[in-house]
Amino acid sequence: MFRSIVPVAALLLTAVAAPAMADDPYLWLEEIQSERALTQVKEWNAETEAVLTTMPGYEEYRTRAKAILDDEQQIAAPEDVLGDKVTNLWRDAQNPRGLWRIASLESYAAGKPEWRVLIDVDALGKKEGESWVWHGANCLAPEYARCLVSLSPGGTDADVVREFDIATGQFVEGGFALPAAKSNVAWVDENNLLVVTDYGPDSLTTSGYGRVAKLWKRGTPLAQATTVAEGAKTDVSVSPFMVMDGDTRWSFVNKGKTFWTGELWLYAGPDKLVRTPLPDDADFRDVFQGRLIASLNSPLAVVGGEALPAGAIVAYPLADIAAGRPAAPELVMAPRKSQAIEEVAASDNFLWVKALDDVSGKLFALAVGDDDAWTSKAIPLEANSTIHLLDTAGEADMAFATVEGMLNPPTLYAVTADAAPRVVQSLPAKFDADLFTVEQRFATSKDGTRIPYFLVRRKSDSEDPVPALIHAYGGFRAAQTPTYLTGQPYRAGPLGLFWVEEGKAYVLANIRGGGEYGPAWHEAALRENRQKSFDDLHAVAEHLVSTGVSPKGKIAISGRSNGGVLVGAAINQRPDLYGAVISGSPLGDMKRYAQLLAGASWMGEYGDPDKPEDWAFISEYSPYQNIARGVDYPPVFFYSSTLDDRVHPGHARKMAARFEEYGNKVYFHEYLEGGHSVGADHAEDAKRAALLTTFLNKALVEGE
Repeated sequence: MFRSIVPVAALLLTAVAAPAMADDPYLWLEEIQSERALTQVKEWNAETEAVLTTMPGYEEYRTRAKAILDDEQQIAAPEDVLGDKVTNLWRDAQNPRGLWRIASLESYAAGKPEWRVLIDVDALGKKEGESWVWHGANCLAPEYARCLVSLSPGGTDADVVREFDIATGQFVEGGFALPAAKSNVAWVDENNLLVVTDYGPDSLTTSGYGRVAKLWKRGTPLAQATTVAEGAKTDVSVSPFMVMDGDTRWSFVNKGKTFWTGELWLYAGPDKLVRTPLPDDADFRDVFQGRLIASLNSPLAVVGGEALPAGAIVAYPLADIAAGRPAAPELVMAPRKSQAIEEVAASDNFLWVKALDDVSGKLFALAVGDDDAWTSKAIPLEANSTIHLLDTAGEADMAFATVEGMLNPPTLYAVTADAAPRVVQSLPAKFDADLFTVEQRFATSKDGTRIPYFLVRRKSDSEDPVPALIHAYGGFRAAQTPTYLTGQPYRAGPLGLFWVEEGKAYVLANIRGGGEYGPAWHEAALRENRQKSFDDLHAVAEHLVSTGVSPKGKIAISGRSNGGVLVGAAINQRPDLYGAVISGSPLGDMKRYAQLLAGASWMGEYGDPDKPEDWAFISEYSPYQNIARGVDYPPVFFYSSTLDDRVHPGHARKMAARFEEYGNKVYFHEYLEGGHSVGADHAEDAKRAALLTTFLNKALVEGE
């Protein structure tokens, strides 16, 4: 649908070296803010909008999506529990960037919060002439009087940090403050911070994150901060953090060696870092009654005992670690084969664990008995649902969790171990669930592995096949769980709802590479095994065809970020199977991904394309390099953000240019703000939902 872009001959006149340009004629599209690249982006945006915004239904989709997203009947989820207080970021039509507000824990848990606004993000941005996007607050325990507030200009991963006083509701004059950077900051005490930020080019890793942690004392220039920990240039990042265990404050520094491995150090003072015994590939979870809680991603040998299994939660005695004594792990909880432990959080006397069991959520309260043995109690929440463990209140021994399903709106519960879960807030239905059915099915992948997926359809007496939309991710140990249809697919607003209301089918696929069945499910598709995630997606699509749900060629696939690799590889391999593609904030050029923004941090997931032995398997699927002339590809919609400082927007731009060069139909929309999430407010999110819905209708219903 796009006009031809600048010819290859003209590209040789750019400042980029000619040899590189000969290999990649669209390298200039990686120049994020260049006039030439942005001119191309704006032309693509305009051409896409000219087609899709004039299609029947567009304005109705956009208006309804905006109303759903702005609806004041939404869960006021706890952003943080601060002792006897709860904070929340509230966004609606009047407050698109949000109100950061605070209420008492008692009023919040009773479902009648008495809010006090701390920061009006919209008003602050207007006052300061900045497009602020809220990035959270880190408040000093246990008093929670001062917080480090993070605000992002336009939604990038980089943010500014400012000290804020909860009591006065004002930023602290002369307080701690950091300019925009990808910073990691942790309180040591009220007058000292551990700070990882951009201290200059040599202070950053090749992934673009800070590698130097410094101790910064109040009232002194940041330049005088003293180094306490340092990672290598080739590490991913260094991150300090603080955790409360009752009244005890524990400080840590994590040195991320790769995306999946690292060293966890206990910070015991300016001149004392103690290496913890956590395996390099284990994940820190919390601190509980003097124990460091972690989850294992590979089996752990135990002297004189049986190895602890991958996926298990283990505990280490912090007193032994701090004293430099050997610290042996103890088993806290081991999942069954059908389970995966996803979320863990501690209150004073209970360790709360959210697990998946065949992708359905379960919540457990664990405790240590008088005999020092761990006990576990299942919390009675709705079966066959998605559960999210949001936060815990320490002294109250309370957990806050949401429960929802594709046809069931979210309910927020306050949970204690010795009483029935109490409803804090329950949302009314946004649609008539009786009109639809949802079921979990299983497809068989190429190697015989059973792949679960959720299928939602409108109830009908007809058994005729209908167009389908499959959303999948398949990477980074991130499980895809079935949430309410008004939020499916992720970052596409109520697209899933609109789709099934009109008689089509929506599918959420749980392919390998994710975390649906624990570490093994993820590792099955790592590096040279990436093809398995693509095979899984093909298997789900083929199952829809063989079971009569959808006809071949009338199946759309959707993926974001890593999911962009997935859908890009999928249409290169099976253009006959799919009828449309949605690719959001995608990775596409896997030859150059490690050189672009945060890309180097993901080599643990994909491999290093600069190593011939790794490029040998990456090159087999890299979406950009495998687009071929003369192939009749289905239409593709790329969406991204200019300010995405995680996944480079050049991936989407170059993919669009190459498809268009080869005569294929491409739609493209790059938002100028929003960062990797794409969309700094609900207005942009609603527009995207409407554009994607009309795109699918044009591609699969009307026929391009």
